[in-house]
Amino acid sequence: MATPTKRPQYKVKCYMCLSGKLNIDYKAADLLRRFLLPNGKIKPRRLSNLCAKHQRMVSNAIKKARFLALLPFVINDTDTRR
Repeated sequence: MATPTKRPQYKVKCYMCLSGKLNIDYKAADLLRRFLLPNGKIKPRRLSNLCAKHQRMVSNAIKKARFLALLPFVINDTDTRR
């Protein structure tokens, strides 16, 4: 049996660590939208390329911004209901 070939894995650096941002503010809605999927869900770590520490900070900031109506909970698309 041949061994399955694996894709070469490379480590992607955390966006927040590279940019030097120490804290993530819930009022920066344009920055937080970057970490949302098109339907409004929070992106997982493997898609957002954040370290665990910053992923927790981003998810808490998104939840706080949703509660204060700065970000939507759900993004509805009326064409998908058909």
